[in-house]
Amino acid sequence: MRADGRTPDSLRTITVSTDFLSSEVPHALIRWGQTSVLCTASVEDRVPHFLRNTGRGWLTAEYNMLPAATAPRKGREGRNGRISGRTQEIQRLIGRSLRQAVDLEKLGERQIVIDCEVLEADGGTRTASVTGGWIALRLALDKLVASGAIPAEALGPQVCAVSVGICDGEALLDLDYPEDSSAQVDANFVLAGAEGIVEIQGTGEKSPFARAQFDAMYELAHGARGRLFAIQDEALGTVD
Repeated sequence: MRADGRTPDSLRTITVSTDFLSSEVPHALIRWGQTSVLCTASVEDRVPHFLRNTGRGWLTAEYNMLPAATAPRKGREGRNGRISGRTQEIQRLIGRSLRQAVDLEKLGERQIVIDCEVLEADGGTRTASVTGGWIALRLALDKLVASGAIPAEALGPQVCAVSVGICDGEALLDLDYPEDSSAQVDANFVLAGAEGIVEIQGTGEKSPFARAQFDAMYELAHGARGRLFAIQDEALGTVD
């Protein structure tokens, strides 16, 4: 039993609101344990220069952690014209992950920007951003399909992400901050559809880890796939 009472294969409590803003921009506020991330999906009728006149669309992401998301207060990024390597790495991960959820050829020459604002951080902000970002993206794509701007075939597979780690020699699903900060192995799995893997990030923080440990972490992540998809479906109102 973990410090918060969860079993090794348990997720933290996850709730999603898709009517948090009065704005018409598709959005999802995902609360994952004590981590909260506001994800929005803005559709622009333009593409980066390298895609102009190709008929192909694009998806990109931006990630930001608000100063009060952690204690003590973290300085606001970008004030000196630069963002940290960590922020760049996370927003690239979000973009790579969610590009798998849309057929860019069928999107046409338009760009979707996924913005992820971390309101509160207690571990797993990148996985919450991918999982919540997919909900906002799907809301945006559904609007485009309903308006006739893109075909239904532009919709790709469902995408989610979850953290897994090895703590005190045991594989644990969905690490909170105390677990993440002390884990021997820290990993993030981005998953698509029933069996697909988009990306795996894994680091032996203190020593190399064994194949058996990797297999144990993958089984935990794969086992959470259906539960995360069900949460996404419920947020979209697509549960029977």
